[in-house]
This record gives sequence, structure tokens and C-alpha cells, in this order.
Amino acid sequence: MLNLGVKHEMHSLPWTNPRPGAHVARAAIFGPLSQAEPGVGCPLSMTAAVIPSIRKQPELAEEWEPRFLSNSYDRRMVPAPDKTGALCGMAMTEKQGGSDVRANTTSARPLNGGGPGAEYEITGHKWFCSAPMCDAFLVLAQTDGGLSCFLLPRFTPTASAMPSTSSASRTSSATASNASSEVEFGGAWARMVGEEGRGVPTIIEMVSHTRLDCTLGSATGMRAGVVQAIHHTSHRSAFGKLLVDQPLMQNVLADLAVESEATTISGMRLARAFDESIAGDETAAELRRIATPVLKYWTCKRAPYHAVESLECLGGNGYVEESGMPRLYREAPLQSIWEGSGNVQCLDLLRALAHSPKGLEVFMAEVDEGAAAEPRLAEYAASLRKEFSDLEQIEARARRVVERMALAIQASLLVRFGDEAVADAFCASRLSGDWGHAFGTLPAGTDFVRIIDRHRARV
Repeated sequence: MLNLGVKHEMHSLPWTNPRPGAHVARAAIFGPLSQAEPGVGCPLSMTAAVIPSIRKQPELAEEWEPRFLSNSYDRRMVPAPDKTGALCGMAMTEKQGGSDVRANTTSARPLNGGGPGAEYEITGHKWFCSAPMCDAFLVLAQTDGGLSCFLLPRFTPTASAMPSTSSASRTSSATASNASSEVEFGGAWARMVGEEGRGVPTIIEMVSHTRLDCTLGSATGMRAGVVQAIHHTSHRSAFGKLLVDQPLMQNVLADLAVESEATTISGMRLARAFDESIAGDETAAELRRIATPVLKYWTCKRAPYHAVESLECLGGNGYVEESGMPRLYREAPLQSIWEGSGNVQCLDLLRALAHSPKGLEVFMAEVDEGAAAEPRLAEYAASLRKEFSDLEQIEARARRVVERMALAIQASLLVRFGDEAVADAFCASRLSGDWGHAFGTLPAGTDFVRIIDRHRARV
């Protein structure tokens, strides 16, 4: 699966072919591969995401970019210069800090004077190293000048394995196909990336791109779930007719399909914002800064609920490992935790708004494009603006605010670019409140059959 992903440039396309739409095209490639095996997404995502960070250090980029961007997957454990291609991982968090990486205690000692691009010796601990089979890792460590970013290869320049480095496999609740480990560095060789003391701004470029992939991963998980649910119910009879022809099941399936389509279209729109911002569009950059935490938060929160409801459509069969649904269910919470949990996304949004209030104007302008054609969205957008008229205690309200922002932009995208029946069902349920607390509670007049048929697997 890694070979397939690398061959089709899931790890490199925006950088090897940097034309308009490159991130969107990669998102389309990400979808079917991740549906088949989400575990390979981690190293492919991080390898794609490391490029903006490593470019902060041109000499390192010159050395490592050709390896990371190669479309040849080389699984051998040999020094990177001897390989036909390389993958990159990341090691940021420590058990005492978690998301608060500034509390990291791992230290870096200069070997040749120090500074950007210089050699260092890394000593300390990382609670999560993803993915440990990679050929190099971005690592955060403390120097005299503060928390800094480093590229730490698996082998030293003399082609010896990294000395005094131990690891322990971490057993997660989900991705059995992708390794993660706890590591202890005892004098590991690395080189500084970017300015000393600017580790977080340097590595945040990588984090931003992987957050896009969290949104895309949630979309692909939902797609996998709804396709299997529709397929099963189209071939399973109960009480005298196919499940898919029964009104209550139709409501559930249509609701799952609406959520899947909203997540997919918003993930693709976010990918477009990445393309445009990288090309120098400042408006797109503002939208990207706001929409990334908004969509990463909401889509990743919805994915576990979507997975369990999709599983239930298969009844007891969905609880059997061979169906594939339990794996989908176990995978779903990962996207929300990876690259910053829900609260981290909400706080990042507040920081982005404080740093650039213009971002909110750009975001609401995107919402207003759909609101011009949909009265329910126009009313919802007006009430959303009121959330920002009173900033007292907004941190305590942040989850509610981010949720409403996500629904607003998804509605706008569906109204403008989605299917009419899907857009109507979304606005009636998510915006107008004609919806319950579980999937399968859409208004009775919804065009269930049209929505379900739109989401059938075409074979």
C-alpha cells in the first residue's frame, strides 16, 4: 500500500507539480487509498507535509527533498543516500507536555558551533514518534536559545545506525498497520532546521498540512462507512423487503450521506485554499488560517459518530471484524487527536482571529456566497456573526462557535456546488434545527432516494 501511495505521488504531488489545483488533486488521490487502508496515510502525509518546513533550511532541502519527493518506495533499512526514496516522520510530544510542546525537556547540544543548519546532539524522550520506520524525523528540542526544530535521520553521516537511541512500540487503539513508538534519544545526531528558538513556527508548517489530511481522512472514513452501509442494506431483506427501501433506514442512510458529502466538499475546498495561499493569494491564506482549525475540529468530531452509525446499519455483521467496520470505528477518533485535539483547534482559531481579525471577514464572505441563494443560511450567518459581538468568555464558548462556523461553511459549499437535495437536507437539519440528536432524524419530506442513490458505489 505504501508503494502504491508513493507511486501515485500521494506524498509529493503538490511539490513535484506545483500548479493550480495540485493539493486538490492530491486530496482526490488520498481518498480511495485511505479508504482501502488508512494506516499508510501517516507516513505519506508527514512526508508531503515536511517540505514547507525543511525549506526553511535551504541546504537541508537541497539534500533531502529529492529523497522525500521520489516516487520510488524503498523499504530497506539503509542510509538515505543509498535509497531510491525516503519517508519522513515526526517526534514532537512528550509525556509531561502533550500538546504543550513548549514544556518539552529534550535537549540539543551543538557539535560545531550551533545555529541554523548546524549539527547537534539530541538527548531526551518523545512519547510519540510517528512513524518510526521512516528515514528521518522532524524533532523539537531545547537549546540555549529556546525550543528549536531539527531534522534527525535514522543513520549518521558516517552511515552508522543512530547511536544510543532506543524505542518501544506503542499499541494504539486503532492503526495496527502503522507503527508508533516511544523513543529515548541518547546523543542522537541531528541538524537544526530554521532559526534557533523558532522551533514551533518552523514545525507548524508541517502540522498545518497534516491537519488538512486529518480533515481529508475523516472524509474518506465517512465515505467508506456510507458506501458499505448502502451496499449492505441494498442486499439485505427484513420484514418482507430490502432494508434500503424502508423509510426509517432510508433516513439513516441519507443522513450519513449528507454528512459524508459535506465533509468531502469542505475538505476539498480547504485543499484549494492551500493551493491558492501557497501561490501567494493573501485572501486564501486568511481563509486557510481560519478554516483549517474549524474544519479539522468539526469533521474529526463527526467521524466517530458517523462510523458507529454506519456500523449499525450492518447489524451484528458490522460488529464482526471481517466486515471491516470495527476497524473503521477504531480509526475514527485518531484524526481528532492527531495534530492537536479538539480544544487545541478551538484555541488555535481564537489565536488566529486575534492575530488577524480580517480572517473572520474572509471566512464570512465565503459563507455569504451561499447565503445569497439560501435564506436559511443567511439567517444562520447573521446569528453566527452575533457570536463575535461579545468576546467575553469566548474561550468557554469556543467549541460552540467553531461548530457553528463549520456548519456555515459546509452549507455554503453545498448550496453552491452540491446536489440540490443534499443541500436542502443539510440546511433543513443542521441550520434550521429540524433534526434530532442522532443520524436518521432528517425531516420526513427529504428526498431520501435521490441522496442515497447519489452515494452508491459504482462498480
